[in-house]
Amino acid sequence: MFWGDTTIVLLIPVMILAFWAQSKVKGNYKKFNKIANQAGITGAEAAELILQRNGITDVVIQEVGGVLTDHYHPTKKVVNLSSEVYWSKSISAVSIAAHEVGHAMQHAMGYAPMNIRASIVPVANISSKGAFPLFLIGFFLNTPLLMDLGIWLFAGALMFHLITLPVEFNASKRAFIQLDNGILLDNVEMRGAKSVLNAAALTYVASTLMALVQLIRLIVLRGSRD
Repeated sequence: MFWGDTTIVLLIPVMILAFWAQSKVKGNYKKFNKIANQAGITGAEAAELILQRNGITDVVIQEVGGVLTDHYHPTKKVVNLSSEVYWSKSISAVSIAAHEVGHAMQHAMGYAPMNIRASIVPVANISSKGAFPLFLIGFFLNTPLLMDLGIWLFAGALMFHLITLPVEFNASKRAFIQLDNGILLDNVEMRGAKSVLNAAALTYVASTLMALVQLIRLIVLRGSRD
């Protein structure tokens, strides 16, 4: 970030974790994307089945482009599944689809952490975009107020990462419950589903740790200006 900034070393272990997590996600996804589920259903069909089973009738499932671009849009009540997940009958596809429907279930049941995350999205967006520029300007101009403002904004971004963790872990937990019934996936296939979703959860942990370390760096650098 700055010439002679020794705090950069704090990022090294977190970056290693992040790269490893990403490789685990891609590796597990590819591995279990080659294995068809015993029920012979696509990701879209699995998503629809889980929605019906839980009495959720106002959520739409639609196909979107890209790879691993799957997500739930709470405002529109849409489960967006990437083309490969939407049409594939693999263990990976069904697992990812179930996870995204897990978010729809959270929304339908008023899961508090999800509601909190949705409410702070605008703040998090502003914080993530404005924190570093403000801190940089304050650092080079030696303006404590701007540095402090940058730190507080980044703390807001970290809060978003922290609240995201229970939301994502809970969505996977809901997915496991829906999948582990002998109809969608058998016991052997469930191990594959857990490998796929647990690896994805690790990326959120890595992102949160990265944000935490970045905040610590800003605080240390701020202290060097006193």
